[in-house]
Amino acid sequence: MAEVSLHVYDLSQGLARKLSTTFLGKSIDAIWHTGIVVFGKEYYFGRGIQVHSPTGTTPYGAPVKVVELGITHIDKDIFEIYLYEISRQYTTKTYSLLYHNCNNFSNEVSQFLVGAAIPDYILNLPKEVINSPMGPLMLPMIRKLEVTLKIGAVPHEFSPFITTTSKKYVENRHCLKGKARETPLGVDILGHGRNKVQEDITSEFAIIMATGRLRAIEAVALATRRVMQRYRDHANVA
Repeated sequence: MAEVSLHVYDLSQGLARKLSTTFLGKSIDAIWHTGIVVFGKEYYFGRGIQVHSPTGTTPYGAPVKVVELGITHIDKDIFEIYLYEISRQYTTKTYSLLYHNCNNFSNEVSQFLVGAAIPDYILNLPKEVINSPMGPLMLPMIRKLEVTLKIGAVPHEFSPFITTTSKKYVENRHCLKGKARETPLGVDILGHGRNKVQEDITSEFAIIMATGRLRAIEAVALATRRVMQRYRDHANVA
């Protein structure tokens, strides 16, 4: 298990609260940027999926607040496989200030890890800007900025941060297809603890993903359900 939190930053460094009424005709608290903190690292969407360790050392300075999202039972290897799977959706070329930004990434990852969304006031910021009295006049400037950001962009995958286990999965995913796996019976569940359960879920997850039929978030749910059912069935027999 690991704690999951959301680091929240104000890109305007307080200016949004002071000047938004003048420029937008509506008051907004901040220009929000977020990153997911788990396993001692901070993950966020910028020029592709980025990772920083130790946490709180990103280019955005210190977070203005930290939101505790919950506890995840997904281990680090499965999480990094998941990031690899979604990395093609989160590249410099797919970035959109209004519709596909760092906060959308944080929200998707949060739902994968703990099954909960990040706060609405963060996700709804683009809508607030668009619906403000000056929003329509700002849209051309926002679109121009997006084009500038995408010029010369190279699609970025999460590969620099893949662990040994995750890399082995990526290289051998097709070789795993069709292979069956049996969870050893007769194990002392309490004695082995959570590590044993996570190992079984990781192995089951890799086999499911090798079929190429499910997305990572669906595969981890199915793997967890299968493994826990095996343990329950064994406990009932015992």
